Amino acid sequence: MGAWRWAYVDCTATGGQAAGPTGSLQYLTGSNATSGSGNLLYHTAAYGPYAASTMVLTGTLVVSGTVSASHYHVESVTVIDSTGSTYFGNTTDDQHHRTGSFSLWSGGGSTAPYLSASAQSKQTFVKGFGGNYTANNGATYTLLTSDYIVGCTNSGLTQIITVPSGSFFGAGAVLIIKDEVSRGAYNITLATDAGATHTIDGASTYILTGSLPAISLYSNGTNWFVF
Repeated sequence: MGAWRWAYVDCTATGGQAAGPTGSLQYLTGSNATSGSGNLLYHTAAYGPYAASTMVLTGTLVVSGTVSASHYHVESVTVIDSTGSTYFGNTTDDQHHRTGSFSLWSGGGSTAPYLSASAQSKQTFVKGFGGNYTANNGATYTLLTSDYIVGCTNSGLTQIITVPSGSFFGAGAVLIIKDEVSRGAYNITLATDAGATHTIDGASTYILTGSLPAISLYSNGTNWFVF
């Protein structure tokens, strides 16, 4: 039997023609016919606010598989259903805002969140709390906005703790200073900045004396008060 290299078929049917606006992606509209829509366009060159090689969809996209992208720019999200680790932001000046209440659950059939913030009552509840702890062994220490509990650990000298203005910490900030050792004739002295106008319970200094004393302070946004 011979080998056939070419075959010619005399087709009498005419071919279809693509339609739609320039740059529109084509879809089948009938037998051997396609068209496009202005709602789904691919711009090969820069166009208006869009960079070159940009696909623009006006409408809803439904994906049953996985979407992979280097960057996401999302304006409105109705439902987020995510598993695994997530990361938000990459610089210290990033801000993340949300409206509504917030709850954190440990999973595993837990019946109550271990942290919740209510938008209705404006209250926050936690099952357990741990604040930042700093051990100070030096003669002087200036409190930082990141401080919460400061333990004074040097028994051989008077330790002076500088308390900056409450304006740096904000109204409602709370600080705890605790003597962790027996220091005999020495003490722990809280002092405001040199030349400062803010006070600690109405004074520029506050001295902790006695056996292993502690003090709790709160700020009204300017001054500090013992409570």
